[in-house]
Amino acid sequence: MELARLVAVSREVGDTRARSRKIALLTDAVRELDATERDVGIAYLAGEPRQDRLDLGPAAVHGVDVPPAERSRLHLLDVDTALQAIADVPAGTGSRTTRVGHLHDLLARATSDEQAWLRALVLRELRQGALAGLLIPAIAAAADVPEVAVRRASMLTGDLRATARLALEGGSAALDEVRLRVGVPLEPMLAATAPHVAAALEGRERVLVEAKLDGARVQVHRDGDHVLVVTRTLHDVTHRVPEVVEAARALPVRSIVLDGEAIAFDRRGRPRPFQETMQRFGRERELAEVRAEVPLEVRFFDVLHLDGGDLLDRPLAQRRRALEAVVPSALRTRAVATGSVTEATSFVAEVLRSGHEGAMVKDLSAPYEAGRRGASWRKIKPVHTLDLVVLAAEWGSGRRRGWLSNLHLGCRDDRYGPGAASEGDGLVMLGKTFKGLTDEVLRWQTEALLERETAREGHVVRVRPDLVVEIACDGLVRSTRYPGGVALRFARVKHYRPDKDVDGIEPLSAMLAIHRGERLPEL
Repeated sequence: MELARLVAVSREVGDTRARSRKIALLTDAVRELDATERDVGIAYLAGEPRQDRLDLGPAAVHGVDVPPAERSRLHLLDVDTALQAIADVPAGTGSRTTRVGHLHDLLARATSDEQAWLRALVLRELRQGALAGLLIPAIAAAADVPEVAVRRASMLTGDLRATARLALEGGSAALDEVRLRVGVPLEPMLAATAPHVAAALEGRERVLVEAKLDGARVQVHRDGDHVLVVTRTLHDVTHRVPEVVEAARALPVRSIVLDGEAIAFDRRGRPRPFQETMQRFGRERELAEVRAEVPLEVRFFDVLHLDGGDLLDRPLAQRRRALEAVVPSALRTRAVATGSVTEATSFVAEVLRSGHEGAMVKDLSAPYEAGRRGASWRKIKPVHTLDLVVLAAEWGSGRRRGWLSNLHLGCRDDRYGPGAASEGDGLVMLGKTFKGLTDEVLRWQTEALLERETAREGHVVRVRPDLVVEIACDGLVRSTRYPGGVALRFARVKHYRPDKDVDGIEPLSAMLAIHRGERLPEL
């Protein structure tokens, strides 16, 4: 295939809104690829080069100034050969100059449109709306095979190019032969959201209600002594989480693939703030030092493969029994199987009192649908509804320029006497939010807050604290930034309450009770 043809398809797909039209364009392009260029063509349609690393940054790529060719002379394999030459340059003195030279030669053979497309490809910045979500149905249509078979094979191989090759050369039979491979990460199964426990159980006789931990999702592959740990986005973090590796190696199995959460607990056994858990995944300091500061634990909730047998298509009830057979209870998420809303609600309340963020309700008859957000898993994250007061607001930027947007929110410090809040004393800031604000609310609140303005500090407008706002939040976390010692987590505005008096807003003692797990949201 000529590069010009693929560039034209890429542009048209990016300019087209209709999903069906995008898929049709991609289907035609996939059909046109011959066997020698399928891997390259599929990679390019997905918006990335076939090579894992090219080691060329924006300055180098955009710094190559070469006149475009008058007519296209490039084919897909010409481009792949040039990019492979760049990838093969060994590290060392002069390597960057050599890579740039190869790129110069490639761009010199490309038209203006092709040059722009190639630069974006090298930088992995193509915006063409043709990622796997569209390529999977396109490959299925081009090969005349069921889309579900392509999707499943892609999930198991972790390689869309290999999946396309199987579909186009071997059809459904080749796709059906694909099995999970230990050491090849899978896209994790995701959950839909339910507003409350009763809704999550609706239509199901019996479910597994499971603690939802506020940790980092991990997928663990073990084959003998070799262990691989990846994140939800399939990034390899094995070297950063030795506790997880040790836990996996201690299991009485030869090979296993597990789904779970890595999480840090405090001395009381309560989960530490999510940010502290995530420190372990983003810090390059000496591991022993970081491990001592933020020790991790792991809790597994699913098993996808066990000693040579795939469990993906087995119902959750069977997978849970397999999990319980090889993973000790200390390393499993707490769960209860029930069909009772009352029992499930009681379990969720206990989970919340333990400091966790909510619960998962899972259909015991459902298989593991990797990469899908289906109704067989439903998450419940109860929220707190709080009446707080606006202490200040910040001028917005972008599309909110000219409006007061980011709100500074406070509660009543009940260590002061009655009436202190209405006098402007005894108020404690809990955090900020700009979420949940429609254009209409932004206009109204800008006028209302400017009427209450008392001072300005740069982009911050201080206001008379008498405007009550009802917000929803996921809870409160420990904070050294605010005087009350706690801060709102994921706060968003529900609506203003001009009918309420500031002396009736939430007290600091209630905020601390939420943080301790003593005050629970409605279930």
